[in-house]
Amino acid sequence: MIELYFWTTPNGYKPLMFLEETKLPYTLKPVNIGKGEQFDPAFLKIAPNNRIPAMVDATPNGGGQPIAIMESGAMLLYLAEKTNKLISAGPAGRWDCIQWLFWQMAGLGPMLGQNHHFSQYAPEKIPYAIDRYVKETNRLYGVLNKRLADREYVAGAYSIADMASYPWIVPYERQGQKLEDFPHLKRWFEAIKARPSTVAAYEKGKAINEPAPMTEEAKKILFGQTAAVVR
Repeated sequence: MIELYFWTTPNGYKPLMFLEETKLPYTLKPVNIGKGEQFDPAFLKIAPNNRIPAMVDATPNGGGQPIAIMESGAMLLYLAEKTNKLISAGPAGRWDCIQWLFWQMAGLGPMLGQNHHFSQYAPEKIPYAIDRYVKETNRLYGVLNKRLADREYVAGAYSIADMASYPWIVPYERQGQKLEDFPHLKRWFEAIKARPSTVAAYEKGKAINEPAPMTEEAKKILFGQTAAVVR
């Protein structure tokens, strides 16, 4: 049984999409990051970086003690290896999938996250910062669009590489992007959006946290952290 510590962020949806796709038994454990629940000592034992998502596998392959994992990319890779699903078995396909998973973790997620921050949440609108990250978002959309020009999914067959990127494209309008400018990405996005497992994952998220404007208190909790929060 998997315990998934979750909140409705792009990173949070990644492992939830996997679990819904594979029907692997799991329990969803909401962690309201706007209220500071990610700083609970019990959660920090699982995720020392005080970020969601995180998970605990109480029944790891081969037995033994439960395994706790933080970082959404590591979680996707762990789940793929646990189930032998959603990643190629051959070395070439496997590493193709992994390199695009890392591309999302190192580029798409962080850059789009900065886009969100400076365009949506920053108390001071800094034109240079907004322009910088909206343009970089556009470049990364272009990379993904080109990748999808001659294949159905990022690594050929539907895989964890797609699950990693899709949630970050969901708020494309807030990122200053138009899917019509990226026809291959748009086709890919609509195909994943229509999957029953994607629909189920986002319905579960909506039931936990109905989308709403971020409060000023939540901004202080999320954007004012220093080393003091992990002492």
